[in-house]
Amino acid sequence: MKVAVTGSTGFVGKHLCAMLQERNHEVVALTRDVTKAPRGTEARAWDGRDAEALKTATAGCDAIVNLAGENIFAKKWDAEFKKTIRASRIDCTKACVEACKAGPKILVNASATGYYGPRGPEPCDEDSMADMWNFLSSVCLEWEAEAKKAEAAGVRVVLLRIGVVLGRDGGAIQKMLPPFRAGFGGPIGKGDQYLSWIHIDDVCGLFVRAVEDAGWKGTYNATAPHPVTNKEFSKTLARLLRRPSFFVTPPFMMKLMLGDVAELLTTGQNVVPKRALAGGYEFRYPTLEGALRNVLDLPVARSA
Repeated sequence: MKVAVTGSTGFVGKHLCAMLQERNHEVVALTRDVTKAPRGTEARAWDGRDAEALKTATAGCDAIVNLAGENIFAKKWDAEFKKTIRASRIDCTKACVEACKAGPKILVNASATGYYGPRGPEPCDEDSMADMWNFLSSVCLEWEAEAKKAEAAGVRVVLLRIGVVLGRDGGAIQKMLPPFRAGFGGPIGKGDQYLSWIHIDDVCGLFVRAVEDAGWKGTYNATAPHPVTNKEFSKTLARLLRRPSFFVTPPFMMKLMLGDVAELLTTGQNVVPKRALAGGYEFRYPTLEGALRNVLDLPVARSA
C-alpha cells in the first residue's frame, strides 16, 4: 500500500515510516520541512492545517496515518499552550478527514490514554468512560470524534490511544534517565499510581497492524499488556542501571514544573490493551524489564 504519514519527523513517526518500509509499503512523509523527512520516504510539504493541500499531497495514497500533535510535555501548561495542544490535533484531523473523502479509504488516527483522565488503580479498557471534566480527556474526545466523521464516507477508521512510549532515541525515558543515572531516581509521591507504558516497536507494530488488517476498526489502547506502578517502574529502571531508587519527588514539585498535566503522573492510569490482544496482536515487549533492557541496550534476561 501507499501510506501517507503526518507527524513523520517525530519520535513515533520516524520509527513508523521505517517499519512500514520494512513491510514493503510506499511511504509519503508529510512534513513542514521536506529536508527532515525520514530516509527512503517520498517527502511532501504540508503545513498541518490546509485540507485542500492535503488532498493534493495524499493523491494516490491508500491510507493516512495521523500522528500530528504538539507534545503535551513540551512546556508547562498555560491557557495559550492548551490552545496549541488542542488545535494541533483537531485542525490536522479535520484536514485528514477531508482528504480521505477524496481518496484514501483508511484513516489510522492517534489518540492518547489521556482520554481516560487521571485514574486510580482500577483497570481501564477501550469501553471505559472518558473524564469529561479533564482538559486532556476533553481534547481526546473531540480529537476522536473528528476522526470518526470519515466513516460516513466509507473510510475504515482506527483510533489508537497511545500510552507512555519507551525507546532508545526519544520518548519519556530520555527525560527520566539523567537523574536515575546520577543516583537520584525514585518514585513520584507514594509511587502507587499506575504507568501505562509501551515500547516504540509495539506502538509502530500496532499502527502497521491497523493499516494492514481490514478487520481492525474503532478504538484500541496502544499500551503494553502489563502496566506497572510508578514505584515498580522506578525500582526496575534503577536496578537495571545499578543505582538506588529512594529519592522521592513530591507531587507538588511536579505540579510546579509541569502545571495541570502533572496530574497524569501523580494520579496515573492502569490502561490495558484488551482489543489489541483480542485482535491477535503479539507484543514484542510485553514486560517492562524486557522493554527497558532493549532501551538501555542490555542483555536480555530469560525472565524478561
